[in-house]
Amino acid sequence: MAVGAQIDTSERDTGDTTIPLLNGDQKHEAAKTIEVKQEAEESGSTSSAAENVVEKGEVEATKESEKEKDNKNNDGNEKEVDVADKEKDPANEQEVVFIQDMGFTVKIVSPGSEPFDIQVSSMELVQEIHQLLMDREDTCHRTCFSLQLDGNTLDNFAELKNIEGLKDGSIIKVVEEPYTMREARIHVRHVRDLLKSVDPADAYNGVECSSLSFLNAVTNGDILEKKKTRADSVDCTPPDYIIPGCRDRPLFPLQPQMKEQKCPPCLKVLTTSGWNPPPGHRKLHGDLIYLHVVTLEDKQYYLTACARGFFVNQSTKEVFNPKPATPSHLCHSLIELLNQLSPAFKRGFAAMQRRRTQRHPFERVATPYQLYAWSAPPIEHTIDAIRAEDTFSSKLGYEEHIPGQTRDWNEELQTTRELPRKNLPERLLRERAIFKVHSDFVAAATRGAMAVIDGNVMAINPGEEAKMQMFIWNNIFFSLGFDVRDHYKELGGDAAAFVAPRNDLQGVRVYAAVDLPGLYTLGTVVIDYRGYRVTAQSIIPGILEREQEQSVVYGSIDFGKTVLTHPKYLELLNKAGQQLKILPHKVINDAGEEIELCSSVECKGIIGNDSRHYVLDLLRTFPPDVNFLKLEGVELSKEARALGFPVEHKHRLACLRQELIDSFVEARYVQFIKHAAVHLQQLTSARRSQKEKETTTKEDKKEDSTAIVTVDSNKEDCAQSLIEADEAKKIVESITDSITGGEKQELEESTKEIVRRAAAAVGSLRDAEFDVRFNPDVFSPGVKHPDFNGLDLKKQKQLVKDAADFLLTVQLPTFIRECLDHTAAAMDGSTLVEALHGRGINVRYLGKLAAMLAAVPQLQYLNRIAVSELILRSAKHIFTSYMQGTELMGLSAAVSHFLNCLLSSAQIIHPQQNLEELQSKTAKRRNKRKGRNNGPQQSEVEWASLTPKSLWQQIKGDLKAYYDWETPSPESLDATIEHFHLQKISLLRGFCIKTGIQILLREYNFENKNRATFFEDDILNIFPVVKHINPRASDAYNFYTTGQSKIQQGYLKDGYELISEALNLLNNVYGAMHPEIAQCLRMLARLNYIMGDHAEALATQQKAVLMSERVNGIDHPYTITEYIHLALYSFANGQVSVSLRLLYRARYLALLVCGEDHPEVALLDSNISLILHAVGEYELSLRFLEHALALNLRYHGSRSLKVAVSYHLVARTQSCMGDFRAALNNEKETYAIYKQQLGEEHEKTKESSDCLRHLTQQAVVLQKKMNEIYTGKSGVSLPPIQVQPPSMGSVLDMLNVINGILFVQISQQDIDNFKAEIEKRQKEQSQLDGGEAVKIEKDVKKDDKEIKKISTTTEKKIEKVEQKAEMKLETSKAGSLEPIVAAES
Repeated sequence: MAVGAQIDTSERDTGDTTIPLLNGDQKHEAAKTIEVKQEAEESGSTSSAAENVVEKGEVEATKESEKEKDNKNNDGNEKEVDVADKEKDPANEQEVVFIQDMGFTVKIVSPGSEPFDIQVSSMELVQEIHQLLMDREDTCHRTCFSLQLDGNTLDNFAELKNIEGLKDGSIIKVVEEPYTMREARIHVRHVRDLLKSVDPADAYNGVECSSLSFLNAVTNGDILEKKKTRADSVDCTPPDYIIPGCRDRPLFPLQPQMKEQKCPPCLKVLTTSGWNPPPGHRKLHGDLIYLHVVTLEDKQYYLTACARGFFVNQSTKEVFNPKPATPSHLCHSLIELLNQLSPAFKRGFAAMQRRRTQRHPFERVATPYQLYAWSAPPIEHTIDAIRAEDTFSSKLGYEEHIPGQTRDWNEELQTTRELPRKNLPERLLRERAIFKVHSDFVAAATRGAMAVIDGNVMAINPGEEAKMQMFIWNNIFFSLGFDVRDHYKELGGDAAAFVAPRNDLQGVRVYAAVDLPGLYTLGTVVIDYRGYRVTAQSIIPGILEREQEQSVVYGSIDFGKTVLTHPKYLELLNKAGQQLKILPHKVINDAGEEIELCSSVECKGIIGNDSRHYVLDLLRTFPPDVNFLKLEGVELSKEARALGFPVEHKHRLACLRQELIDSFVEARYVQFIKHAAVHLQQLTSARRSQKEKETTTKEDKKEDSTAIVTVDSNKEDCAQSLIEADEAKKIVESITDSITGGEKQELEESTKEIVRRAAAAVGSLRDAEFDVRFNPDVFSPGVKHPDFNGLDLKKQKQLVKDAADFLLTVQLPTFIRECLDHTAAAMDGSTLVEALHGRGINVRYLGKLAAMLAAVPQLQYLNRIAVSELILRSAKHIFTSYMQGTELMGLSAAVSHFLNCLLSSAQIIHPQQNLEELQSKTAKRRNKRKGRNNGPQQSEVEWASLTPKSLWQQIKGDLKAYYDWETPSPESLDATIEHFHLQKISLLRGFCIKTGIQILLREYNFENKNRATFFEDDILNIFPVVKHINPRASDAYNFYTTGQSKIQQGYLKDGYELISEALNLLNNVYGAMHPEIAQCLRMLARLNYIMGDHAEALATQQKAVLMSERVNGIDHPYTITEYIHLALYSFANGQVSVSLRLLYRARYLALLVCGEDHPEVALLDSNISLILHAVGEYELSLRFLEHALALNLRYHGSRSLKVAVSYHLVARTQSCMGDFRAALNNEKETYAIYKQQLGEEHEKTKESSDCLRHLTQQAVVLQKKMNEIYTGKSGVSLPPIQVQPPSMGSVLDMLNVINGILFVQISQQDIDNFKAEIEKRQKEQSQLDGGEAVKIEKDVKKDDKEIKKISTTTEKKIEKVEQKAEMKLETSKAGSLEPIVAAES
């Protein structure tokens, strides 16, 4: 049922915080218009805890926000007004009225089962009740029915709120309808789906959007139904392979098999019979289809489907006799009939229904995009004639339920974009439609691309060679990533043709995100499959009827020789370009005319037959990356040259990323403001002193004071860095005030001069104001610019160079600095790349990054991940071309041979080929005669000539050419793996995910020198790797970020409400499953936990784990994080053994993904050891603790408070084991760190010294007794070591400390000061008015963020709080205010 029916469009009143709902183009203003007018007197009550909320999964959200930040024009005033109008808008008020009516209950009466109640919401369609009934255990056997209210049949597509007479408590009747041919087929398919519903085959085969989930296998059933376990009944022995120091990395535990995994079948055969279709005279009797059934009792039945239902007829295998069999049952549902025919079916079906309904709904719902499993157990292939018929019938992509055969994808994609978006309900509808059509399009494009590469689609130009062919299937256009007709000759041939689709997709993504009405992009999906890159695009209406030359009205089809322009396109692209920082510029065409463009030359504009303005070929939307271009006469900065740039790249399409452009422009803006501020300050102080002196040397004074500081761009001068950005704002503001005051005339000239200088200092394109935008064509080969040596072009070139330089001198070092606090430590290549992209760093810089990381010992683990990623990416490049030379029959042999050359340590690797079985008789005879029985010579097959040596040479070559990276141990891949301590199993996982290979789930031995690791039968499948854009839910995103900032200010309740609202909106747009929903659920669970509602936290986090397994993957780093959270919450709910099982699972996955040396593993080990300690398993606990201590020392250094906690825990465990001397040594370390970092007086230091005193006493008592025994005193025995197991409460407190959730007493006075500080800051912010000031406020956002960092995170969560400056408030269970402080050096 639709979750988010209760959306409130009016201003939501949270406390007295008004949040106007904003529409698309004001996204980024969201944070600003939320004014917190918190009154002082209620400071005790509503303000609740501050919880820092940026965690791993939230990276996506923050990334997008960086983008939003720059989508603003410099004239911010009109937007503010816009928002105000929104609030007054009376239409919004009416909207609320009918959206407000929430859910209600109706009674369903269905023939043959008890009446029951269901909850529905007024926004739902009648069709959704249909779906619900087809899924419910007691009504799932019906498909052909209508719903009636008071004798009137309800329209399937009507919304419930529009149906007259439908109210709370109405009775809806289910009425069986007569079948038609189509309905009968749908019914049979539905029955088949029900019988298969618990079978995991679809998830392994990557079809029907199903994917794997193992949470309930790990916890042995649903966590929420478990009763609390008593601590003593816990079996907590970890499996051997996750104990610290174990070298084995088995693969089997990745997919724990459920005990009752195999469900016995209910039928042997259910298929359409060979007697179909019914002959004419039987059609007239109403026969629709004939079915053939074999029951488990081995009885054969032939059934007829007619308009009134199903019955058994008298046909047999040989004889056609359509008359009903003697006891004729006519049942409306096939399942009822089968229940009567076969008792075994009845039993089996009931058991299967029970299993199906026991599964969590999140284990069954389809995901929005298909996820593929990289390993699978051997799956039996079962006979299923209906599946076979689906595959081979002519229904290539004709979705059965859509009238009019194929879907017009382009029309669907564009019309959804044109839907109205004035208010919240409209935007929700629009975003939901966009998302739905887009995910359908991605699925169809993927099926089509596979069909094209598998050879199931005829080309539209069959006469040309294979590489040049193009295809149309299901109204989608497919082309291959090869350089056709030397189109990319200048730019790097096939290499350029291979990356062009990916760049084009980036362009489509940013234009779709700008979402400008009137400008249309094509639906675009890039699919890599079996070594080929396929681009799938929706088709512009009318494009196929005419030549390309005729249809292009803007841009160039020959890279700048003939260039056209068009006023409408200039207007649209200029609007979009303002947000994307693209500069309108002129180029010269062949005829020598100047043509104005607002995009790169090869971006084309085509007006379709539907008169929509389409842009395509957006592969150069952003400026080129000069670090990877060898250009005549272009000199890079000395820093870049020192790093070995420029590097010649395979192709010339290297572009900077949007994120980089955004941070670059923002940095320049801050610099601009600071520069102006320094000078204005000097100017005003100069004027003050003038006023005092009233001397005649007025003029010289002014000149001198302004000339003091000259600034070199990118490198800030000391005077400038002294002035912080918020100060700068104030100065500029006060001066703009005084400008508007009386002294206007005298000041104006000098101020203009100052702004001019500031603009020049940051390389602004205009003299008198800040203007940093990019001309994407400055370095394009073959493009002629007017005024080639002019000043403007020089400036434009300089900006492009500066941006590339900014990536090297600012972004890379910043990235490394951020990694040093290990907050969000990437666990595998994909998360590392995501983090890099968030900073605007392209993957081609990975080699440079690895070189920089090698110099930072604390980041050894990150260097290891970077090196693995480098090797895998190069191996993938080689694999791509390797696959293109492989014939279909040798695919699995070729793939296993490649994997052996890559990962096996065997000395000699023979390609495996079983050509024997497939030779014609004559060939066999000929071979016998020649005495050669091994089929064709090995050398005849191209791929078989690959050896581990030659592959390694190719990989090394690619690493050098593409990433400019060389391994310190170049002799072999094994040597490199050894040098960096990489894990072959992690490399295998990464390679399979990157290339779409699915391998058999078994233990692979990589170390055997005499036997190959992989065999043909280990390669189960090759899946496509799909890239596409991700449409966003903008309103939900605004709610989420607003909620986040509320929480950071300490208003937990308000934040919780906002984020719950965000969850509703997300469900409205995306449906039940989506990565962003998983992230939102995790956040809500964390808030529940902090506010003391442990049971709710557990329930929510369980959903987050299930969803993350389904949409991110069972071994994705985000899933590992979700498991850790769930373990904490289950422990808080008293489920000790479950929480241990979850942590063991998380540790196993972490070992598989990145190995033992990782900050995340340190956190895991601390958690595991605490719980083992709680149940009295001291030896085990100590092993995990010592490992965690070693890792913490490595990453945080010996003086970190984290290390102090680890030492203390080790000491505590050792004292429980009676080893007091070791315990003393460790506790001394703790004491030393606390004393140094926190001082003698701090309570932590005092606690530690008490602990030392206690340990010393214990040790002394023990030593005395020992001495007495040595001296032979009679009757002395050792006292039993008194170990009191810690209470569950104290263990939970410690777990909270480790996971960054702390409760500490702070006086009411501190809280009031804290509040006052926040309010003061907010006032300061809201006081900025006037044009200049608004502009400033927008762009010095970054500095506001600094202010807002009331709490920050270390190691993922542990907060860094500088004694009182930044406090983090948390409420305890009682709900009273207990702010917390966690100090971390």
